[in-house]
Amino acid sequence: MKTLAFGLVLALVGRAQTWVPHPSGARASLRGVSAVNSRIVWASGSAGTILLTVDGGASWRSRAIPDSEGLDFRDVHAFNERTAYVLAIGPGEKSRVYKTGDGGSHWTLQHVNPEATGFLDAFAFWDKTSGILFGDTVKGEFEIMITGDGGGRWQAQHAPPALPTEGAFAASGTSIVTFGKNECWFGTGGEGAARVYHSMDRGRSWTVATTPIRKDAASAGIFSLDFRDPLHGIAVGGEYKKPDERAHVAGITSDGGKTWREPRGNGPGGYRSAVVFLAKRNAWIAVGPSGSDISTDDGENWSSVDHTGYNALSAAPDGSLWAVGPGGRIAEYR
Repeated sequence: MKTLAFGLVLALVGRAQTWVPHPSGARASLRGVSAVNSRIVWASGSAGTILLTVDGGASWRSRAIPDSEGLDFRDVHAFNERTAYVLAIGPGEKSRVYKTGDGGSHWTLQHVNPEATGFLDAFAFWDKTSGILFGDTVKGEFEIMITGDGGGRWQAQHAPPALPTEGAFAASGTSIVTFGKNECWFGTGGEGAARVYHSMDRGRSWTVATTPIRKDAASAGIFSLDFRDPLHGIAVGGEYKKPDERAHVAGITSDGGKTWREPRGNGPGGYRSAVVFLAKRNAWIAVGPSGSDISTDDGENWSSVDHTGYNALSAAPDGSLWAVGPGGRIAEYR
């Protein structure tokens, strides 16, 4: 009887740490996901792809913007099944922000990057009307814009001068994160640069901190970060052209991003493009092309979940967690 009970416990634990696929019918590379709850999830990606489920992934509907096949939607942020924003990346005017208020039946073009050499990377929101977007450097500064009216206007802000080779990555829509009513952090990369910018006043002023994440190539640096409270956060990344290399792929802060250090134990299993904190499970999940990892001790030690590749993550307030990846891949963590 004890053996049977122990086996049942192991089976339940194993099931509790499993990605459950939800076939989307799409073939695009998905890099944006926004989970409202366990039933309402938005996803976005290449070839103008925008998807919505309202039944927990049992079915997915295309909510594509007309004539957007040439756009790559690397980020999506939803507040419910009707209201969502999507961000397209690319040089100059290919970088755009759209908004829907009717579940994707109609979309409004809110912002087109005015900088010909600009390249938007990601956006994040404090609430339904207040958000921030950022992009690669223009004239030595990262492009930063904020809105306070639901995206009706995006106003440019200044940041400290960037390093000569410093840039950012549009890999998962999570290279920028907001917290509370005013705070914001974003991560950078490039040769000689893997830094975190921090603002306490909605992007109007910034401080910058170095991290231990690798910075030995243009394709290396910070790709994602998240915070469980104003002090404790984790950043992940690495070298995306060398996805199996585990050295210097994570950084931990316990002082709000003023200083960062490496995990004391085993780090994630390679380059990771997204990380989230699951408040209801008191755990962190990180994903990348070589698999996913979990940490239950604030990032000090990581263990493998599986080796399926995912690009992006989104945790909903109800505790549900969703991931998206190449070939239209979508899964729910249970």
